[in-house]
Amino acid sequence: MNITHYLGEIVQELNKTVDLIPELEAEKLLKSILESKKVFVAGAGRSGLMGKSFVMRMMHMGIDAYVVGETVTANLERGDLLIIGSGSGETSTLIAIAEKAKKLGGMVALISASPESTLGKLADIIVPLPGAQKDKSNSDYHTIQPMGSLFEQTMLLFYDALILRFMEIKELDSSKMYGKHANLE
Repeated sequence: MNITHYLGEIVQELNKTVDLIPELEAEKLLKSILESKKVFVAGAGRSGLMGKSFVMRMMHMGIDAYVVGETVTANLERGDLLIIGSGSGETSTLIAIAEKAKKLGGMVALISASPESTLGKLADIIVPLPGAQKDKSNSDYHTIQPMGSLFEQTMLLFYDALILRFMEIKELDSSKMYGKHANLE
C-alpha cells in the first residue's frame, strides 16, 4: 500500500460519517451557540486541538468564545455554553469541568463517540459522532485508522460545518471574518 491509497481510504471513511450525524442535535447545538453570551470549548489531546480550531473560527465570526484552561479564558456565568469534545466521554478532567459548569448554571454540550458515557449523562445536548472507542468491544464502528483519529477528524469537519451554517444565518463571508484575523503575525 502507498500513502495516497491510505488517504483515499480515510476520505471514504469520512464520507460515511456524514449520514450518521443527527441533524436535529446539530441544529440544537447551533441554536445554543447563537443564544449564549459566551461559549467555552474543552477537550483533551487531539480532541482539544480540534476544539481550539473551532474557538478560533468562532472568534473570527465575532462570537465571545474561549478555550477552557487558557490564561485569557473568561469566567463562565449562568446561561453560557460549554462544549466538550471527548471520544470516550470518560476523561476525568473533562467530567470535573462539566460538573463545575452545571453548578455555575451553564449549559453543557457533548460531542462524542460515546453518548452513553459519564459526560453524556451530564450533557444537555449530545451530538454523537462515529469513531472507534477505546473499548473496541463496545464499538460497532470499524475504521482502518488508529485510536480516535476518525472521531477527531469528523469532529473538526463537523465544527467547520457549524461555522458554515452560522455564516449563512449571520450573512458572513470570509472577507468580513478576515477583519478579526490576527494581524501581529
